[in-house]
Amino acid sequence: MSDFTSYEEFKKSAEKSGYFINEDKEFVQALLDSINVNVDRYGYGACPCRLASGDKKKDLDIICPCNYRDTDLNDYGACFCGLYVSEEVLKGEKSLGSIPDRRISTLKFQKSSDNCGGELGKLKVPIYRCLVCGYLCGREQPPGKCPICKAESERFEQIL
Repeated sequence: MSDFTSYEEFKKSAEKSGYFINEDKEFVQALLDSINVNVDRYGYGACPCRLASGDKKKDLDIICPCNYRDTDLNDYGACFCGLYVSEEVLKGEKSLGSIPDRRISTLKFQKSSDNCGGELGKLKVPIYRCLVCGYLCGREQPPGKCPICKAESERFEQIL
């Protein structure tokens, strides 16, 4: 995540990528300030609503925008911390309720599936998936930045 100092700057950047930001400017500014604290503390912008480990590799899924943002937006109308909201929420067509932390269930699933294996086939180049937005690409290395959501290359996982 870039170092955004103002609500307006962050909102403008998000809108360029097709996302909507919570209209509560003070709330959003407090989240942005907290993300910047985490940048100073850890060297990366971990979500301030989750406990970061200080190990970037372990926390890649919670660097803002987190891997769970889009699914939360689709299912609940907002991401876990409430920074991003859906267009329906913004227009007042949908109200917000509590949003469960998907990271807990995802970590449990990863532990239980670690023993799974199998050959998926041979490809000429690996397939990478952006963990934030789901963008797929076939190439030797993941892109430096996701062309869709602008996530850094470390936010990609090789899936094939």
